[in-house]
Amino acid sequence: MVNSRMSTSGQARPPKKDRREEAREHARLMRAEQVKRDKRNRFFLRGGVGVALLAVVAIVALIIVNNVNAPAAPGPANMASDGILLGSDGTTVSAATAAAQAADADPIATDQSTLTDTANIVMYLDYLCPICGNFEATNGEQITSWVTAGNATLEMHPISILDQLSSGTKYATRAANAAACVATYEPNKFLDFNTAMFANQPAENSSGLTNDELASLVAGAGVTSSDVASCIADETYSGWVDASTKRALSGPIPNSDIDLVKGTPTVLVNGVSYTGSFTDAAAFEAFVTAQITAGN
Repeated sequence: MVNSRMSTSGQARPPKKDRREEAREHARLMRAEQVKRDKRNRFFLRGGVGVALLAVVAIVALIIVNNVNAPAAPGPANMASDGILLGSDGTTVSAATAAAQAADADPIATDQSTLTDTANIVMYLDYLCPICGNFEATNGEQITSWVTAGNATLEMHPISILDQLSSGTKYATRAANAAACVATYEPNKFLDFNTAMFANQPAENSSGLTNDELASLVAGAGVTSSDVASCIADETYSGWVDASTKRALSGPIPNSDIDLVKGTPTVLVNGVSYTGSFTDAAAFEAFVTAQITAGN
């Protein structure tokens, strides 16, 4: 008798008992394979997370290294001493040139040993400082005439100590930044710029001039470079202003009889600090004359 139980493939099917054993074995193999897949998935998941974490750590480390090793933004040109030095051939005032340094670089002091025949006037000023404004109104024209005639040099250090008195606009810093912009791009116009800044000096506890107004004022002083306007708008040298101000306030102050700047204006003539009236032109002229005489 022919067995009628045939598999779909035409082969005889195994007995029922054998089929149960086969099913159990198949199930066991499937479970074992699933366990292997789960292990692989867990491994790759851990590996993926690990790779991601390593990537994040690498990125953070790269940012930290770049921040640590990145050089400070450059300071202005022609202000290696943290100030701009102006002199004259007897007819035309011009600035001493110097390459830009990093904002946090130590300043290079002016070698005053080569300036023995002149009064070397050094000023630390804040463009919001009303006493600086008084000193400029009293002595600015006189100093300009001495410098133009070749009888004096003038080294001007714009710093920022009165930001808290400009209604949150940091006018003192922005004004000193404008000075750095002029020193960089049109240094020979610096005296004209300085005169215009004090002629239009805002009051303490006001918001001061906007950057657009500063750019307009600078243009009115004869500065024509578009780079200056962009520099003022971008506040390019605000970092340098902060760094140079801290240097002035912490000292040392080269070529001087003082350790540090305690307020503005700080005025030195041939290294000697002026302690007289800032609104007495005759007193300041007598002081300058005395320092020239003492040096000869």
